[in-house]
Amino acid sequence: MREPLIATIIELEWGMFSAVNNAGGRAPCQMDPATFEIMRSSQANAWPEELLASWLADLTEAGQAGRNLMSEKYAWMMESTHPEEFARIADRLPSIDVGTLALIEDIVAVNLAWKEEVAERYPALSDRGRPIYTAEDTPGETSFETYLRGELKTYSPRTVRLLHAHTADQKARGINSVAETLLHQVRHYGYPSLGQAERGNRR
Repeated sequence: MREPLIATIIELEWGMFSAVNNAGGRAPCQMDPATFEIMRSSQANAWPEELLASWLADLTEAGQAGRNLMSEKYAWMMESTHPEEFARIADRLPSIDVGTLALIEDIVAVNLAWKEEVAERYPALSDRGRPIYTAEDTPGETSFETYLRGELKTYSPRTVRLLHAHTADQKARGINSVAETLLHQVRHYGYPSLGQAERGNRR
């Protein structure tokens, strides 16, 4: 069941992503479905089936309601990267209850710790990605923290609860989900391990 779930999720996500309206027109990444599939499938492969099914339900329900969750994700990111513009659109975004926001911040905190660990162990790979912290955001650069927080705010409370439980379980078992996702990514580019990908990306 996992592979069909993931394939359907990516199909729906791509449909929303490719339809996002950008001020400067379509971005190059909106014309690169292959890279999109690698990035999104790498995240999805680190999730349990129940969580995948919940996120698929979110995407399906949003589509039926005429909502584009990818547009909403980028809108939430603007709270940090373009605060004045965000203030003009904030009232158009769905409200999020206090309990869900608290769970989101828990998830973000654990993922930041995982990201820091990955950056320390694999600096060359990490240098190819986003900056880590919201404090590093600029109008042209969105951090890992801001991106993650923006995405989590598009999840339903049900999906956030499931991801929070999964995150806590991974942490308790000593599993770094950021590293697991990155491993899925580098395997698509021919590297069997993060160590070999690190060596292959050193300048």
